Amino acid sequence: MAKVTISLDSDLAIEVMLLAGARSPQDAVELIVRDYLERGHRTEARTGDTGDGYRVADRRAAPEEGR
Repeated sequence: MAKVTISLDSDLAIEVMLLAGARSPQDAVELIVRDYLERGHRTEARTGDTGDGYRVADRRAAPEEGR
């Protein structure tokens, strides 16, 4: 897997390390990002994605004309 280098403010890196309980900023950011992605996947699994909009469309039958 390819690696990416990102610069962060030291205060932000320390906050992430404390929140994630990690000893290095890189591990902390990786844990936070992985958690964020997993939450997104769980939400999509529960609610569907934007392509599922047809399921919630108003499907009431239009009144028949001529009656």
